[in-house]
Amino acid sequence: MARFPSGIAVVTTTDGDGTDHGFTASSFTSVSLDPPLVLVCIARSARCHPVFQQVRRFGVSILASGQGTLAQRFASSLDDKFQDVAVTRTDHRTPLIRGALCTLECETNAQYDSGDHTILVGRVTEAVSGDGSPLVWYDRGFHSLAALSHPLA
Repeated sequence: MARFPSGIAVVTTTDGDGTDHGFTASSFTSVSLDPPLVLVCIARSARCHPVFQQVRRFGVSILASGQGTLAQRFASSLDDKFQDVAVTRTDHRTPLIRGALCTLECETNAQYDSGDHTILVGRVTEAVSGDGSPLVWYDRGFHSLAALSHPLA
């Protein structure tokens, strides 16, 4: 799977006590346009897995080129992944990474156990798009996606 390029997203939420949680995901995709649904996979071994199984809302921040350090931070086992990380909050207090290429707030629509992961399906309730180039994971490293000068046929 290292030969398959994918975008990088940080998935975030806040638990009932007001503590923020998050993880880095490269398994993220659109599922449906009507209604707008996305899916993301979280490892059952992730410390925050129990939190994401219980919350009704989560955020997805699709990272921009140059945010590789954030991707590494949220992929780590740090106790406070949000320390010194600039976030914005939705009306529902969902944390989203400031400067991300795109942010989504989602209501949990469904969850499925699959192998060593849980698939979270979210209904997108808010989306904000920015400018820039995406951060891409390919061949076990972060890369930038160069802008195309002409469309491919």
